[in-house]
Amino acid sequence: MKRYTSLMVTAFLLLMVVVLGSGYLAVADHDGNTKPLREITAYTTMPTEAAVVLTKAYESSSGVRVNFVPLGAEEIMERLKAQAQGKEPGQASLVLGDSELLYKAATYGYLVPYMSERGDQVPERFRQTEGYWIGVWYDPVVFCVNQDYLKTLQRVPDTWQALSAAPNVRVGVTDFLAADASANLLLSMIAQYGDTAAYDIWRQIHPKVVQYAHYLSNPVRQAGMGEVDIAVAVASETYRYIHDGYPLKVIYPADGTAAIVTGTGIAFKASAQDEQAAKAFSDWLLTDEAQLALQSNGFYFLPTNPGTMAYKTFAGKNLVLFSVSPQFTAKQRHDLLDRWVKEVRFK
Repeated sequence: MKRYTSLMVTAFLLLMVVVLGSGYLAVADHDGNTKPLREITAYTTMPTEAAVVLTKAYESSSGVRVNFVPLGAEEIMERLKAQAQGKEPGQASLVLGDSELLYKAATYGYLVPYMSERGDQVPERFRQTEGYWIGVWYDPVVFCVNQDYLKTLQRVPDTWQALSAAPNVRVGVTDFLAADASANLLLSMIAQYGDTAAYDIWRQIHPKVVQYAHYLSNPVRQAGMGEVDIAVAVASETYRYIHDGYPLKVIYPADGTAAIVTGTGIAFKASAQDEQAAKAFSDWLLTDEAQLALQSNGFYFLPTNPGTMAYKTFAGKNLVLFSVSPQFTAKQRHDLLDRWVKEVRFK
């Protein structure tokens, strides 16, 4: 249960940035202004702020500018479809999104396989075995515990069953209808435990919930301020608040947890040169340099590449993830969430 310390172990990472990013590779136009050697377009479901961080860091390191186009998953699928059919004029060469989106894009033939030496280090659970997409980082759900509350406990709840049975505990959680990461938790628990057991766990937790938040950060803030004792929260927000000095501890559920995996896929029908540039950027996202760029700007995602220093210094690198993926159709997803609303949330 050590604090996440990769940002504190940045002497090595800073050296990597100096070595890898010391030279800004660019050319000058006729007015003397620098411009990138190459530009590629990437569709992404990531927040714009994180995309900007990655763009600046990679351009500084390689001289290649990645022009991210933030879109919803459905719109990305439509654009990839149009590109595959030769109808999309501004062709993208890369997709950076969650594994569910990448899985669908690969299934429909909108991605081309790519595997590198660096990508081959990533565990199979974080990538498509034939190389159609590869996870670059993930964001698991954890128990974010207020330190003062922790001191009152003889036994820390470290499983979902233990949390549901814990007496006199105030819980904070993001509404399952408010955020994909929160919905993914419920759906993952249903896939792992079955619907009866999963709903039963949340029936027991529900009376302890102080408030169903609308944003992923709110339960963490509540735990940090002592408004709740335990927040069921994404790790990235928890690490961010810990870094900002909030009195919090991370508990990794011993019986497993859900995670949103973010990865890359090379778009079908990208030009040969753009495809090569996209592959290079995909590999770069698996490096310590990319991790440091994100962490330095308050984005704490867990790397999938065990060869990085960021991975090796992460105290929870051996956390248990659920073994069953929530492969539900859109209708099944809607019905399962609707059932939670009717049988748990507002019963």
